[in-house]
Amino acid sequence: MYTAKGQLDRNALIKQYQPLVRRLAHHMMAKLPPSVEVDDLIQVGLIGLADALTRFESSQGVQFETFATQRIRGAMLDELRENDWMSRGSRKSQKDIETAMRRVEHKLGRTPLESEIASELGMSLTDYQSLLGKVRGTQLVYLEDMSGRNEDDDSYLDRHVADSEADPLNVLRDHKLREALVAAIKLLPEREQYIMSMYYEQDMNLKEIAAVLDVTESRICQLHSQSIARLRAKMRSH
Repeated sequence: MYTAKGQLDRNALIKQYQPLVRRLAHHMMAKLPPSVEVDDLIQVGLIGLADALTRFESSQGVQFETFATQRIRGAMLDELRENDWMSRGSRKSQKDIETAMRRVEHKLGRTPLESEIASELGMSLTDYQSLLGKVRGTQLVYLEDMSGRNEDDDSYLDRHVADSEADPLNVLRDHKLREALVAAIKLLPEREQYIMSMYYEQDMNLKEIAAVLDVTESRICQLHSQSIARLRAKMRSH
């Protein structure tokens, strides 16, 4: 899109890609605590979009939407990290859940049920499910760093994937980590596997997943948080 003077029409492009910003914001909400407002995330994302328009060069061989997506997510993550969105109490609760999961799994030799995790924590199933909703967000940095920006303002892909001289040992470790993660996902309860697939592979948001599974959006949020806790508990050794 260009103006009458042959220059890129920034306002038209921002309007065109606003739905992308909204989609990314709503998708990220599953990994954020309830205190974060989606509208605030959208505003920060729009700043990331404007930054992408300023920095994008077609000669880089990357499609604009791909480039903009990295910048928008990066802007959202930078804002969240700067404001330290997760309280110490929530971090401790997340750690307690993961520890309980490991203990029960060790005792039973299988993936524990929600009720068994709740019992290990010494709380009712309702209270445990409520806790899952409160601790969402503790996993954000671990999952989203792959597309975020570091202090040198480049992405994970820029720093690692395109490095033709990457350390072979690190490449091997990364491959083994991915294999371990895939294996851990396959051990999740079937419904949680569906949720992870819809969220991370099909790029669906919580509301869309809830409609597919015919449950409430808050229930999907609880199950997503529980899935992440299960995976983190299994991946600690890596």
